[in-house]
Amino acid sequence: MITCICVDDEPKALDVIRIHARKVPQLQVLEYFTNPFLAKEYLMDHPIDFVLLDINMPGLSGLQILDQLSHRPMVIFTTAYSEYAVDSYDYQAVDYLLKPIVFNRFNRALSRVEDQLRNKRQEQPLSDFLFLKDGYRQVKVQIGSILYVQSDGNYLDVHTEQDKVVTRMSFRDLCSRLPPTFIRIHNSYLINMEKIDSVEDNQVFINTAKLPVGPNYRKAVLERLGI
Repeated sequence: MITCICVDDEPKALDVIRIHARKVPQLQVLEYFTNPFLAKEYLMDHPIDFVLLDINMPGLSGLQILDQLSHRPMVIFTTAYSEYAVDSYDYQAVDYLLKPIVFNRFNRALSRVEDQLRNKRQEQPLSDFLFLKDGYRQVKVQIGSILYVQSDGNYLDVHTEQDKVVTRMSFRDLCSRLPPTFIRIHNSYLINMEKIDSVEDNQVFINTAKLPVGPNYRKAVLERLGI
């Protein structure tokens, strides 16, 4: 499953992407934004694989959104103006789609995202632990011992088999340091699939914890679990 959000100030342009996205079973669009400021806030705290991003938007352009992110997802630019193509290379865009976007071109861009994700995962070095700052301490956490992670404002509660570590960081930063066995099931929860005891309705049970599965994540979660 590949996750993304779509950002365009024109609702009709987003409608076109909705139609195309429904034809691609491995693609999960988590959110559609017409407000670029809300899109920027989402990107600052939500790990996704890529963003379909309009360049020319009032108040905050797609390029300005990327400039303000400390960690950028892959990006496919969408625009009605071909003169922006040169700018897209400066941002290492996966692709550049000129409106009106046709499905074959959309699908080809998505294939490029899949190729880059595959290469990135193969290149990532594996480690069985990480250090998380808890107060004034740097705590060594065995990745295999993590049960789930809960968002609490600007902090993350990392629940392990032994303890709980409270660290100030975003889901995006943490996910970049974890293997694919960790999946997002809710805006506030990230879980280790290997620690799941059972799944019932819209809930996941891990040890004594009962965790909700958000409606935007349900399809992807069930597919990852093979249910």
